[in-house]
Amino acid sequence: MDVEATEASASPSPPDEGAALVKPKGGDDESEGDDLAGLLEDVSPATDEELDAIEASLSRLPRAAPEGTTALALRDPMAAYMAEVRRHPLLTREEEHELAVRWVEEGDREAAKRLVTSNLRLVVKIANEYRRGYQNLLDLVQEGNIGLIKAVQKYDPYRGVKLSTYSGWWIRAYVLKHILNNWRLVKIGTTQNQRKLFFNLRKQREALVKAGIDPTAENIAKGLDVSTEEVVEMQKRMAAPDASLNAPLGSGDDPGTRTGLDVLEDDDADPEDEVSSAQFKRMLHDKLRIFGATLEGREAEIFRERLVADEPITLQDLGDRWGVSRERARQVEKRMVLRLRAYLQEELGDAVQIALGHD
Repeated sequence: MDVEATEASASPSPPDEGAALVKPKGGDDESEGDDLAGLLEDVSPATDEELDAIEASLSRLPRAAPEGTTALALRDPMAAYMAEVRRHPLLTREEEHELAVRWVEEGDREAAKRLVTSNLRLVVKIANEYRRGYQNLLDLVQEGNIGLIKAVQKYDPYRGVKLSTYSGWWIRAYVLKHILNNWRLVKIGTTQNQRKLFFNLRKQREALVKAGIDPTAENIAKGLDVSTEEVVEMQKRMAAPDASLNAPLGSGDDPGTRTGLDVLEDDDADPEDEVSSAQFKRMLHDKLRIFGATLEGREAEIFRERLVADEPITLQDLGDRWGVSRERARQVEKRMVLRLRAYLQEELGDAVQIALGHD
């Protein structure tokens, strides 16, 4: 089933009869399944009760309906999709293994399709962990479906890993990649006003424009009951070109301890549902730790005191310590960051692309 098969649709939908299926090639990823078996905890598709809870949470989301529509109409696309997802029953472990073997050994397209459709619930479950609103959830489900298809393409039923557990990693990777490609986060912040701005800044700006009011920082601040200075600061952060996932969020003298990965998750997620998310982040953090252990000298200092430090020092501080200019320190950092990006690309494949580095 080709990844591109789902990219054309505006809203997520189960793979259709015409979706291109590509039989997996054996031997290309000998160690991948074994590595994941040791790193990922079990994750299962959403039950009917969990889908009910997700739909209920969507119905409670406050949102202004565009002129001529209703809040109910806004939720109809997702409700229709959830109804379609419910049509596809969960598979037993035995059924899953049989279908996967038929797909791998015989290239059975119907078997592959059932593997995908039976795990659409898993995509909804994982995407919901990262939603910040209804519109985003639709986008995240679509991206997660691409990750699911990728997982079915690469799945090996002989490695002892459940498809849902293996797929969960790919689904989460594609969801996170989509978020990272659409939100440039640099120390977004954890105070109440900072989070209010992060989630509502664009919406407030659009509301002012629609009302014929100049969306200045002062007017946005009045509408959200925050200070003008906080609006200006958040606008700068959200317009920044790069993001450090492992850097702490926050600002000033109180950067906090949460990272860019942490802030992407929904605050109301159930602890049990966050287990696989924690495992994914642990994988990424483990890779960062391994990479850091290979560094020496100035690169090790940059990695330790800039990229993963709770309180990152400035490039100017590094330059002063080394007796070089700030620009020279920036060049050393850039070279190391490029190596880190290449390392993560090699280790995690095309499952995740991460923007690193900050001023």
